[in-house]
Amino acid sequence: MAKQGSCIHIKLEKGETMKQDKFTDQEKEILLKNPNILKVEGQVTYNPEFKLKAIEEYNKGKFPIQIFIDAGIAVDVLGRPNAGRALKRWKKVFKKQGAMGLLLEQRGKQGKYCSEELSVEERFKRIETKIAYLEAENNFLKKLKASERGLI
Repeated sequence: MAKQGSCIHIKLEKGETMKQDKFTDQEKEILLKNPNILKVEGQVTYNPEFKLKAIEEYNKGKFPIQIFIDAGIAVDVLGRPNAGRALKRWKKVFKKQGAMGLLLEQRGKQGKYCSEELSVEERFKRIETKIAYLEAENNFLKKLKASERGLI
């Protein structure tokens, strides 16, 4: 058994590996109570609005761990180093793709969409997610513009 990153990999026959979840069911339940966390499946998926706010707070001088604590995220369950790693990843995406890049979770994926056809429900869910993200992005940009003008 070898530990790579935040997952444990078990060697199987012919070099295959099988991931084990990083979080227990109880830990997942604790994390999912926070509205800034959308899902926990070995990895944590955060609300795009939280990602944008976290970058904004970091740029104002706040430490990653403090951003997560202020957002009510159970850093003792999440793991303290993971706050910094997540923020580092988001800053990199934000720098390359802007706010829109934070909408999609792309870790371990080759592209934006699967090659197979999406069901109507899946397409509807993606559209709803995109609308919510765009609304959050608009609010973020309004606040950013106001802060640049010295109104906030």
